[in-house]
Amino acid sequence: MPIRKPIILNHPAQSQKILPLKKFSPEEKDILTQLENGLSNTLYYHGLHHTLDVFNAALKIAANEQLSATEIKLLRIAVLYHDAGFTVSYKNHEEIGCKLAKKNLPAFGYSKEEITIICGMIMATKIPQNPHTLLERIICDADLDYLGRNDFEKISNYLFEEIKIYTDLHDKKKWYFVQKKFLENHQYHTDFGKKTREPKKQLHLKKINKIVVSNNQ
Repeated sequence: MPIRKPIILNHPAQSQKILPLKKFSPEEKDILTQLENGLSNTLYYHGLHHTLDVFNAALKIAANEQLSATEIKLLRIAVLYHDAGFTVSYKNHEEIGCKLAKKNLPAFGYSKEEITIICGMIMATKIPQNPHTLLERIICDADLDYLGRNDFEKISNYLFEEIKIYTDLHDKKKWYFVQKKFLENHQYHTDFGKKTREPKKQLHLKKINKIVVSNNQ
């Protein structure tokens, strides 16, 4: 783990707070507290603010599907655990998040079968995404919901700040190329994502393509 760098003022990783806890179940409050206390303030993208953003996006997508109360419950807790592994390590965080879910959730009455479904959702978000079920498709689209939103550029800049700390990628021109390839290879898996996020994502890709071409001239 790299040495912690100075905090960037006004960054969401330092300002994001948990939503009113009355909105959450006991097991949700438990992992949210772990995230708030355990995530490094150098996680400019993968901070608590990202988890809450994915949480809201997942519920929005789920509202367009015919999910049972149990499925929504499993989706909610999977979202809150999907990046919990970052409290331990930057690498293999999905596997670590799954281990944390297996360790913590039995105490809240979750069965082995339910935890298997939750871990399936967590692992489906690993890049490249590979969802097999409706719940996995929802969490995958929620995780990358921002790719098709107006705040894409701001959020992608936060990701670049984080990547510069945790990887060897520091060059902005290379970063634009990485973004280009990522957007080209990404696909949304739900009707919501395809209809409401894909068009804007293509506009972002078009803009980045122009930057990459300009950088190569």
